[in-house]
Amino acid sequence: MSEKTPLLSGQGGYGPVPSGSGYPPQGGGYPPQGAYQGGPPPAGAYPGPGQPQGGYPGAGQPPPAGAFPGAPPAGQYQGGGPPPQGAYPPPQGAYPPQGGAPPPAGSVPKYSGDMPNDDVMDDPNAAESQPTAPPMEKMDQIGGYSNVGFNANVLPPPSYEDATKQQPPAERQAIQNVPTITEQDAREALLNYVSQNCCYGKGAAEDLKFTDLKSTSAFHYTLETFGEGRSTCWAYEPYTGQMIDGPQNGTAPGPWDIAASPPSLFQDYVQHFEVPHTASVKPCHDCFSSGYVRCHRCFGRGRVRCSSCNGSGHVTRYHNGEHRREHCTWCHGDGRRQCYTCHGNGMVICKTCGGNRNLKCYIKLTVTWKNHVNDHIVERTPLPDHLIRNVSGQIAFEESNQKVWPINHFHEREINEASMRLIQNHLFPTERVLMQRQRVRIVPVTQCMYKWKNTESDFYVYGFEHHCYAPNYPQTCCCGCSIL
Repeated sequence: MSEKTPLLSGQGGYGPVPSGSGYPPQGGGYPPQGAYQGGPPPAGAYPGPGQPQGGYPGAGQPPPAGAFPGAPPAGQYQGGGPPPQGAYPPPQGAYPPQGGAPPPAGSVPKYSGDMPNDDVMDDPNAAESQPTAPPMEKMDQIGGYSNVGFNANVLPPPSYEDATKQQPPAERQAIQNVPTITEQDAREALLNYVSQNCCYGKGAAEDLKFTDLKSTSAFHYTLETFGEGRSTCWAYEPYTGQMIDGPQNGTAPGPWDIAASPPSLFQDYVQHFEVPHTASVKPCHDCFSSGYVRCHRCFGRGRVRCSSCNGSGHVTRYHNGEHRREHCTWCHGDGRRQCYTCHGNGMVICKTCGGNRNLKCYIKLTVTWKNHVNDHIVERTPLPDHLIRNVSGQIAFEESNQKVWPINHFHEREINEASMRLIQNHLFPTERVLMQRQRVRIVPVTQCMYKWKNTESDFYVYGFEHHCYAPNYPQTCCCGCSIL
């Protein structure tokens, strides 16, 4: 029998109930903690299949507004986020009384369902059952959330008027001259570069003669679009008696009607909310509201075959020059021993509900703030472009708005074209754009030409940090070479 095969069955489709199993009776109900003794419940004691899921009393209809003390009338909730803790005390009798705490110690039931005919070999690494999501047909129907499942459902933002396009300013601040470097700066940059390479000799850096220093500029354009995306899904957690904000408290707000603000702009961040008025309590589907499931190690037998003697009860040991057949000390000659996982009961605490018998089910809203960044580098020397990203430079200008205007006045035409292209590509249909920012940095680059002995070459110093790039440095060495 598969470990996933249902062990019981009632009107909820749980399979035949074994005699004396201690599981809930047929009819879909489940008893209060400590009340069930194995017989059928009295008529009307527990809600039947026709009663609304969620547990409030009534003939298939939710209670009228104001019927429960402390619960606001339907539609009264106006908050943009989840209600504060304790804002809506659960109405008396509104939720199932079962659960809220694990079964008391010493009440572990014995497994009485199907199990292997023979003892199973002990496997301490046997994979235990993982929590599973409740069946979708057991979930409540919440207005505005009909397509929500247990996987994230990405929601397109509501239509809204585009922000007024910003015209480029009539005048921009003049770009200051980028600082240049001296021969002393160039030599110190090269010496620092050589010191970071253990096989490089510093003689060339100290003795070379500069023939020319050519200062140029690299341009680094960056566009950032800060967007907000939302998704919903059903979520569940063990019901331990926490507050339940269900549909009886009002109509659930739409996913884009719940207020949420990022902690800061242009920073990735994720936040989760419980959608107000969507919670309910459901019996655990994995353990059928008993708090226990079949042990994954012994498959319900409560015992396993001894791994020391392989179930024979005897082992052969070499003693005083001869082989002797002795009783196995692990199982005391029985060939079997108690399962250490379930302690002989054949049942372990349910991972899905944590032994609490019931689950709190609710719709979870996930708000994701994402900063989309793209850039373009213009650099005319052999210096690799990616090196420009990691050094500082002068910010020529920076603009922020909900929708920025492409740069069209910069003296470097390639920057203007890159701005137009990237802004057109920064369209995200599943996100609401909160803010855009564009920036142009000017990074100084100096080509340092020099002569050392009979060698003429060059290296590059870039960024305000005076980083060095010298792929043709003349005094490198490898194994067997000596450093001059």
